[in-house]
Amino acid sequence: MISLQPVARADAPLARRNPVAKLTAALLFTFALMTTLDPVAPAIAIAVELAVLPLFGLRPRELARRAWPLLAGAGGILVTLVLFAADRSGRVLLDAGPVVVTSGVLLTALGLVLRLFAVALPGVIVFATTDPTDLADALVQNAKAPARFAIGALAAFRLLPLLGQEWQMITMARRARGVQAGRNPVAKLRLFVSTAFTLLVGAIRRGIRLAVAMDARGFDAGGARTFARRQHFGPADWLLVVGATALAGAALGVSIALGTFRPLIG
Repeated sequence: MISLQPVARADAPLARRNPVAKLTAALLFTFALMTTLDPVAPAIAIAVELAVLPLFGLRPRELARRAWPLLAGAGGILVTLVLFAADRSGRVLLDAGPVVVTSGVLLTALGLVLRLFAVALPGVIVFATTDPTDLADALVQNAKAPARFAIGALAAFRLLPLLGQEWQMITMARRARGVQAGRNPVAKLRLFVSTAFTLLVGAIRRGIRLAVAMDARGFDAGGARTFARRQHFGPADWLLVVGATALAGAALGVSIALGTFRPLIG
């Protein structure tokens, strides 16, 4: 079952920061890492992200539970580059017919995998330490986002865990009617696509009903809205944003000083 509730300690120093400040810091931190392909800067960034986990009140086990899909992405990057990389420079490590693995291919794959983790982990940390309601309130109060957009996104966030339950219900209902794929991979693929389409149709219908209900309750009104919980953006929040930017710059600086910096464009 999908869980989007925060799993960190609420009293942790960085977990208590403003949601917009945490989101801005994560975006600025990862934006700097998108400018390079070398493995040094992302490796330093990952080390920093793991080092600040206690300040966010997040345990490594909880981070691993939410970030495990990144392993599939890392495996896909590695396989794709090994099979289809155009640059085969460097020392040949494996020559098995059409599959040629060189040190240059592995270095490029390592850089991309590390960058994947370095870019994705800040977002995982932010959403693992932030209540969705607080994030929606902060987007409206501090980032001046439209209330209809923020509240609609919050509603979608709250309904997302239902998708896993509905998938199980659809699968069990079809199994009760004798609709099974058995060991046929083609039949499994067709059944998967059919189940996904049924889930999509149900999600669209629920979204339409939710939009009508929200408009009926005045969420489409043009007047100013009130908030039950005020989200304050103080000096500590600015310090978090500035600190994240400085750390990202330091990681790039080390990469440039070591001579490993490889610009994304150029």
